[in-house]
Amino acid sequence: MTVSLHWFLPTYGDSRLIVGGGHGTPAGAAGGDREASIDYLASIVRSAERFGFTGALIPTGAWCEDAFITAALLARETTSLAFLVAFRPGLVSPTLSAQMAATFARHAPGRILLNVVVGGEAHEQRAFGDHLDKDARYARCDEFLDVVRRLWAGETVTHKGEYIDVEEASLALPPTPVPPLYFGGSSQAAGPVAARHSDVYLTWGEPPAAVREKIEWIRALGEEQGRKLRFGIRLHTISRDTSEEAWAQADRLVAALDEETVA
Repeated sequence: MTVSLHWFLPTYGDSRLIVGGGHGTPAGAAGGDREASIDYLASIVRSAERFGFTGALIPTGAWCEDAFITAALLARETTSLAFLVAFRPGLVSPTLSAQMAATFARHAPGRILLNVVVGGEAHEQRAFGDHLDKDARYARCDEFLDVVRRLWAGETVTHKGEYIDVEEASLALPPTPVPPLYFGGSSQAAGPVAARHSDVYLTWGEPPAAVREKIEWIRALGEEQGRKLRFGIRLHTISRDTSEEAWAQADRLVAALDEETVA
């Protein structure tokens, strides 16, 4: 089994302690002690590339900087590191998303990976003008990714669905290679969409039995579609020379949080 290791870019600010941030966090409430300037992020991606990481995840949401723009600015700072750009289908048209990814792929071949984020908290989605519930967002994502895949394959696409309506859409220059799609989601509505479209299914760092069950579920759904998926897991690690030092650092991180945050 081949293992690829990616790093993570703190585009909402950095700190030696836990930084607030995530789906549903109010804009402006996630900043750390160090600003997420391009110079600082560039130092991170250069270090990640030098230490042999394959790529770097760039998050999306109201609480951080825009992922696509950040990736475009940082691509010139490295030569081989890929950028796992999180984006939300439905907030822009599938044609525009396909074009943006194709443009990035042309200028940085093989260095654009797309992390499909259907959406977290409903109130954050509404702030972007998206008022669908979670199941409907996955149904829209299914149509969206079907259009994107066909455009990347060089097709001229007309699609009139329940959520996506495009007419004679095409790309002047389809991407080579086609960007791989990474996909997370644990709900029943997420599974079939992930199996149909994703190249890599992602899960959080959950108990091993729960991760195993999820992988078996998605793998079976993929086999029904005649597809074989790869799998990824997102983990936050504390690395120290001894177990005692690592646990002491974990205790310091938790001790810096107030009771309301922990709750």
